[in-house]
Amino acid sequence: MYAGTPVPPVLAGAVPLAHVERDGEVESVHLGVLASVATGAQHHDRPLPVRGDPDIPFLPRSALKPLQAVAMLRAGLDLDGELLALACASHSGEPDHVTGVRRILDGAGLTDADLGNTPDLPLGIEAGAAARAAGVPPAPVLQNCSGKHAAMLATCVAAGWPIRGYRDPQHPLQQLIRATVADLTGVDPHVTTVDGCGAPLFGCTPAGLARGFGRIAVAAPGTPEGRIATAIRTHPWWVGGTDRPVTRLAQAVPGLVVKDGAEGVLAAALPDGRAFAVTVLDGSARPLPVLAAAILAGWGVGGPALAAAGRVDVLGHGQPVGRVHAVLA
Repeated sequence: MYAGTPVPPVLAGAVPLAHVERDGEVESVHLGVLASVATGAQHHDRPLPVRGDPDIPFLPRSALKPLQAVAMLRAGLDLDGELLALACASHSGEPDHVTGVRRILDGAGLTDADLGNTPDLPLGIEAGAAARAAGVPPAPVLQNCSGKHAAMLATCVAAGWPIRGYRDPQHPLQQLIRATVADLTGVDPHVTTVDGCGAPLFGCTPAGLARGFGRIAVAAPGTPEGRIATAIRTHPWWVGGTDRPVTRLAQAVPGLVVKDGAEGVLAAALPDGRAFAVTVLDGSARPLPVLAAAILAGWGVGGPALAAAGRVDVLGHGQPVGRVHAVLA
């Protein structure tokens, strides 16, 4: 397949992260990269897990949203609580999510018509089914990134920047976000592309993304980073939604700052600064909760709630006949 062309760095740097087992037989394997860092943490007697090359360039997708929201706060965005969590969210499009997006817009004197993200139906299974049954057409406010876009628009109003063209990589907002991503990750974005929602997406590395989450997790209360950490920790439902894996992980581990992204990306950090980022090479989200639970359990964080949040069964005729297992040794 790659005869005469270079092997993509993400492929060259990937290793097995999870096995999919059906009735004792491994039927598939998820490859990827796991990076872990300790930001401001005390000495730990357990080594931080690293699998594959943690410094490969990659696209963090929506796992970048907490870092983007830090930039918005630095620019003067005046949000906290559940609405700030919603600014970091890939929400399910449940009614309170949609109402929350409109609250952000209303606070800035804006409406749904100002949103520039991609029209879509709700991401959540039940919310999406309800919208289809009711004949609701795709709309930007229903799309899972609408909280981020509403917050971007509100940031422009607060900073005195034009809302027109807010998605342009050369807009002052996006330039500040790019600089903030570089600051928090310690990695100059290697590429600027367009995310699924239409906003600029800045590349980094798994190690850089983990570093950024670690810095958010240990930040002092009241700082932009600390405000993001408090919002995500306090309002995990607003970051995802009902029965979403990212919300279940946050609810299972008090103090965890966690965010998922499309194409098999997840990053998380504990209050002591231990942080990790995972990218799954095939783009599947299936092994992410399993990997997150295994990493956290290895760090001595766990319990029944985390075990349940990290269990992914393989079904046969609707019944569990196997499981997804982390491969981290």
